[in-house]
Amino acid sequence: MQVKLKKNQNILIVTLQGELDHHEAEKIRDGIEYAVTNGHMKHLIFDFSGLSFMDSSGIGMVIGRYKLIQSLGGRVALICNGRMRRLVEMSGLARLVAVCESLDDACQAVKEG
Repeated sequence: MQVKLKKNQNILIVTLQGELDHHEAEKIRDGIEYAVTNGHMKHLIFDFSGLSFMDSSGIGMVIGRYKLIQSLGGRVALICNGRMRRLVEMSGLARLVAVCESLDDACQAVKEG
């Protein structure tokens, strides 16, 4: 699993590649919380375009970060396609967060709401 955290103004962009399971979800959760709290991030974008697998702990991690960001008055978006997009839609995440095709679309979605 490769994880990259990038700051773009007040948006934290989390790019994930590989398989997101319960071992990785906890590490990612902690890293995001640290970056949001210490970096004063308001919005969060997950880039799932490089994910090949995600289990229920990954979905739970996203929901938990959604609640954190929402409590700060921010928004969350996901970038995904194919298999991950179907998983996001079936899990109900698509009802909570914007599901986008590109980083530009995701940035626009979190800024405009």
